[in-house]
Amino acid sequence: MATAPEIDAPVHALDEFRTQVRDWLAEHFPPSLKGRDNAMSAVEGPTDEDAEQRAWREAMGATGWGVPTWPKEYGGGGLSRTEARILQEEMNRVGAWNPIGGMGVMMFGPTLLEYGSEEQKREHIPAIARGEVRWCQGYSEPGAGSDLASLQCFAEDHGDHYVVNGQKTWTSGGHWADKCFMLVRTDKTKKHEGITFLLCDMDTPGIEVKPIGLISGSSPFCETFFTDVKVPKANRVGREGEGWTIGKRLLQHERNSLSGGGSSAGRMFAGTPLAQIAKKYVGVDAEGRIADADLRTRIARHEMDMRSFMLTLRRSALEAKSNQGPSAATSIMKNVGARIMQERSELLIEIRGMAGLGWEGEGFEEDALKEVRHWLFGKAFSIYGGSTEIQNNVIAKRILGMLDHQ
Repeated sequence: MATAPEIDAPVHALDEFRTQVRDWLAEHFPPSLKGRDNAMSAVEGPTDEDAEQRAWREAMGATGWGVPTWPKEYGGGGLSRTEARILQEEMNRVGAWNPIGGMGVMMFGPTLLEYGSEEQKREHIPAIARGEVRWCQGYSEPGAGSDLASLQCFAEDHGDHYVVNGQKTWTSGGHWADKCFMLVRTDKTKKHEGITFLLCDMDTPGIEVKPIGLISGSSPFCETFFTDVKVPKANRVGREGEGWTIGKRLLQHERNSLSGGGSSAGRMFAGTPLAQIAKKYVGVDAEGRIADADLRTRIARHEMDMRSFMLTLRRSALEAKSNQGPSAATSIMKNVGARIMQERSELLIEIRGMAGLGWEGEGFEEDALKEVRHWLFGKAFSIYGGSTEIQNNVIAKRILGMLDHQ
């Protein structure tokens, strides 16, 4: 993905930029929004914006700082990575959050910047940068999950357009998305080379979406059915048959974001420290430590893993070349990030005991009720974006150089 290069700017210039950011935030970020969620990135479903949230999103969209390193010519911030870090530091300082997000930012936008035509970039990237359009992903199918290249959703050539028939499943946010980026089969005689990358409007006739209920009580995923859906050839990204290459690149961006390497870095483990919660529910010993020695050890180990992981993410970002996007190393980060997030949820449930297993009703704290749902939803962390087993294959082949032997 073409992003702004790292610039060894003079210290005084960076100090001036920090002052600029600080003044801008003081003018545009309402303190009342501190601690609120990003409606564009909500996993459980979109939330309605109030006037302050809308004004905040529009302000960030106007500067391009919601996607700070994307090229300015397409609505991005055009910042160097050093400037982007300063921006994030100043936002953290005042409790500001990025109101621009979703799949358009974490997956599709970076991929389109690399593979899209000039017309496609100018049509789609600015709206993503302003947070005006929601995208969903049409990848998995009932018979093509981990073996995604077995997908059968077929796009038949009809001259200036394709006619798409088939089904996708686990379409995150499909029932509230405006547009979909999807992989379809255009050649049934070839597996990987027969796949093409298309874009379609979700209100196109012939698209039917059915939400899937989860054990967490939410329905963020959907089954999506395509019946004689017309998609203009202008909506094809890359050449016909190049979809597998583009689709794999997009998955690297997804894993980067899911691991915390994207805009979610610093927020993935946000919340009250585990030790503080444990002291409340488990109690303390004579020295003020968590009373349960075994639990205390496991919390300490988890905190060390978490901090090491966040430092590794930061080092990885600092070492990245200016025009080099995510690499196969995102598979390592995705697996480790999923394990640590799931471990945190398991520890929280254990710490609270019966008080941490409530679903509704009086007697349960609001944070505890939210965490139960997060714990249940979190079982998907090691599945979506490519299962742990698939990531292990990527690590073995592309990082360790281990090849299959007949």
